Amino acid sequence: MKTPADYLACPVFELTYPTGEAAESVPVVAYNDAVRAVEAALADAEKYKYLLMRALRRSGSAQQYPAMVALPASAPETPVLPLYSPDELAA
Repeated sequence: MKTPADYLACPVFELTYPTGEAAESVPVVAYNDAVRAVEAALADAEKYKYLLMRALRRSGSAQQYPAMVALPASAPETPVLPLYSPDELAA
């Protein structure tokens, strides 16, 4: 897998604030370069997702999961009571 820096094959500039402190510098890239890097990362993510799903399908056939238990349809209804009296609600 690539690191985020591997997707940026473009110049990165350092933008410094008026104080000139190194701690206040921010890396800046052009908008088009950033869009290309994001599109490349999304394409790789789609490829990795496909490979992962294919691997799960191939290895998952041997696993057996327990059957789901359905809740009984005749469960007693629990009455819902108001938290406040009508006099308190009117206030």
